[in-house]
Order: sequence, then structure tokens, then C-alpha cells
Amino acid sequence: MKILYGVQATGNGHITRARAMNKALKQKQLSVDYLFSGRAREQLFDMSEFGKFSCRSGLTFVTDSGSVKPFATFQKNNFRQLYKDINALDLSQYDLILTDFEPITAWAARKQNKTAIAIGHQYAFEYDIPKRGNNPATALFMKYFAPATVKLGLHWHHFGQPILPPIADTHAYQDKIINNKIVVYLGFEKADSIINYLAPEKDHQFFVYGNFSSEHYNKVKHQENIQLCPLSRDGFQKDLASCNGVVTNAGFELASEAIHLGKKLLVKPLKGQMEQLSNAVALEKLNLGMSMNSLDDNALKQWLSGFSGKRVVYPNVPNALVDWIIKGDWQETESLTKKLWEEVYSPDIENFINLAA
Repeated sequence: MKILYGVQATGNGHITRARAMNKALKQKQLSVDYLFSGRAREQLFDMSEFGKFSCRSGLTFVTDSGSVKPFATFQKNNFRQLYKDINALDLSQYDLILTDFEPITAWAARKQNKTAIAIGHQYAFEYDIPKRGNNPATALFMKYFAPATVKLGLHWHHFGQPILPPIADTHAYQDKIINNKIVVYLGFEKADSIINYLAPEKDHQFFVYGNFSSEHYNKVKHQENIQLCPLSRDGFQKDLASCNGVVTNAGFELASEAIHLGKKLLVKPLKGQMEQLSNAVALEKLNLGMSMNSLDDNALKQWLSGFSGKRVVYPNVPNALVDWIIKGDWQETESLTKKLWEEVYSPDIENFINLAA
């Protein structure tokens, strides 16, 4: 079986899921080509495991100071190039298309009558799950951005819907947990704002990941509680394993990893982005994290002193998915869903799986 796997690369979460899926696909010796879109090739990092992958402009969004900028987003996206890329992509050599909310592979599959299986968090929003900021326009966007023959949504809880547990790609580091160590990844916020926000909390050590300038490093020279860390998948995983908590935007994948490891979560959803707004609501509904609408000093203090992490251990979803893909009965998803939720272990939340939707 030869597979083309399309991955939305605007954020790192989709790529993280693809890493986990790539391991499982390689173990079964399946032939897979990767296409990433939504970010320039030179902005991607730690990508060697994907081999000679393709990269297209696709669609992305523009943010500033933690908010989506709709007009700037419209100006940035080249819809004519998107149309060309969809029509130029020849899928004749592939037996199956996988897509993680990647529009070029998804729409090319539809035009060429190829079976496409969608695997991703966004597909869960077609069901009755916690939502905030939803409206008819966002519902249409979620439905048609990257359509597929079979859609497998992922979420932290099933909410009574036919969706799968998350793909929590964590590494088995055995480092001792440091109670005052906090990992921070706020990729949509300005670095100066993050540094100023964290500086007063002298009793904690903040390991802040992102792209920083020399001015930023100079600014934290005398801030003994803040360490700036360049983006690195391995370095991030090591710090995640030994930290007590995570402060981040309300993306899905990092929160999934933190929950899987039992780290406490404080999230700031991206303003104007329905997915992240809804994720914040779901985290609070499940008592898996706290949220804040801005870089709120009081929220940080309350979270640092009064919130504890809740662990939910998710099964090996990629291995189960690859076995299901190989089996070939792609319309039958009920047994896959049932099996995976039965394997979820939640030592810190009694009857987690039976929580009301």
C-alpha cells in the first residue's frame, strides 16, 4: 500500500501527530510520502524523519499579539496558487490519502475520486462537543477546509460522540519532576509580553520556548527565573517530562501531551479562533486545566499556587489506526472507537470516561 499523507503545518500540533503516525506506519513498513502546507519549508525544524517531503504554501492564518487577524489572513493567502496546487497534484500512484486538516491533498483526493481518511482534532467539531465562538461560517470552514471520505476526530473525551482519543506523542524520559519548573510555549504572543508576564513570579523557573532575538536574551540576563529555549523537539520533550506545569495557547496536541503526563495546564486561547476557544472550554469542563482570556497576572498566581495536574493516560492510537488502515474496512469505525476508549486510564479523575457530555 502506497500512501500520501497531507499535514497542515501552520502550527506544530499537526506535525507532532504526524511524527507519531510516522513511527507506526514505518513499523508496518508502509510506503508513505508526506506533503506539508501552511508554512514555508525554511521555517520547519527537526523534519528529517519525514524523508524527502513536499512543501506547498496551502492556507494559513495571520496573528498579532494573541489574536487572529482576518483581513491580513485573507491578504496573505494565495488562493490562485492553492487552486493550481490542487489541480497539479497527481494521486494516481497512491492507494490511499491521509490528511490532517491539509487542504491540497484533501481536495485533490475529492477531485480524483481517491479515498481520503482524515485524522485530526478539527474533525471532532462536526459533532456535539463543547464549543465556543462557533457560528455558521466557522462550521462551514471546519467541514470544507479539508474534506475526506472518512473523518476521524480526536478529543480528550468522547463527549458521547464517535470520536477517538488524542494522539499523545510523549517520550519516556525518567527525569524527576521539579515542582517549581514550568514550561511555557505561547507561540502567538509577543516575546516581550511573555517575559514581562513571568518575571514577577520569582519562586518558579520558567523554560520559555520560541523564536527569540538577541535583545530578548539580553533582557532576561538578570531574570534568574526565566530561561529562553530555542525551538527543539527533543529539548522540549525533556523539559516537558521534568516540569510540573505548562502555560501555553489552547492548541490541542501540546495539551494532550501534558494531560497524558499529568502536568497542570494554564491556557490562553487565540482570540478569534473557534478551535482554541472551544478547547479552553473543554479543558475546564473536564477539570483538566485552567484558562485565561489574556496574560492575566491573577490567573497565573492562582494556577501556580492552587491548581494540580490531572493525568489521563491515552492508549497507542497511532498503532491502532495503522492496523485499522491495513485491515481496509475503512467505513467501520465503531469497534475502533470503542476499543480505544476502553483502554483509557484516568487515575486522577474518577469515572472520567463516564463523564456526561
